Amino acid sequence: MTLANAVQDYARALALRSPSHYRVGPFTVRHNPGWELKYANYAIPDRAAEPTADEVAALVDAFGEHERLPRLEFLPDWAPAVEPALLAAGFTVENRAPLLACVPDGLETPRPVDGLRIAVPATDAEFTEAARVQHHGFGGEGEPEAGMAEWLRDAAAGDGVAALAVLDGAPAAAGGCSPAIDGLSELAGLAVAAPFRRRGVGAALSAWLTRRAFDQGCRTVWLEPGDPDVERVYAGIGYRRIGEKLNISLAPGPQPG
Repeated sequence: MTLANAVQDYARALALRSPSHYRVGPFTVRHNPGWELKYANYAIPDRAAEPTADEVAALVDAFGEHERLPRLEFLPDWAPAVEPALLAAGFTVENRAPLLACVPDGLETPRPVDGLRIAVPATDAEFTEAARVQHHGFGGEGEPEAGMAEWLRDAAAGDGVAALAVLDGAPAAAGGCSPAIDGLSELAGLAVAAPFRRRGVGAALSAWLTRRAFDQGCRTVWLEPGDPDVERVYAGIGYRRIGEKLNISLAPGPQPG
């Protein structure tokens, strides 16, 4: 199995471990009841799945019943027949995002950021603050949904990682690594507050999270960068491309019938 396929297998296994997941035909749906963010709610096809039009329609209906955007994230080579079936049902490709991975002997130490303190949140207030940094960092307004802080708590309580970075006395960045399965973990939800960007905070926190995951026994940490600039930050600490992931969703409105 290639490393990219191992990552896909990990994502599916993690979804199956979620208490709120559900199955529709050859799909596992990662559902987060306390967090509407589309990146926290999506389906993954089974390996080599060949869904029928009725199964795709049933998947769309299930997302609607759960009040979520019909959306999937997967490696095209994992299930080559799925993308054509989704496109025929009116789905639109959001993007084809690179997958990056880092192994212990590849991790590089970024330049230090004077005064930056990174630690695992310990109190409800700290978890809420970390979730607030993520929420605003991803363009949200107001207070974060409960599911965002819950994800951080679950990571910190299990064999994942959660962290809050503080600089100049203010929350500067937050993120985490999901619980490890078979030595793999995903670095996700990393956000830097607007006043602290382009100061090396993101690289420092990413390296800290990655190192802590390795220290806890992970052999590979993977992630999906948000854009080319972010990919360059991760490349600077040792992450390398291993494949490409398809993000695809169904916009509201009339669809092919």
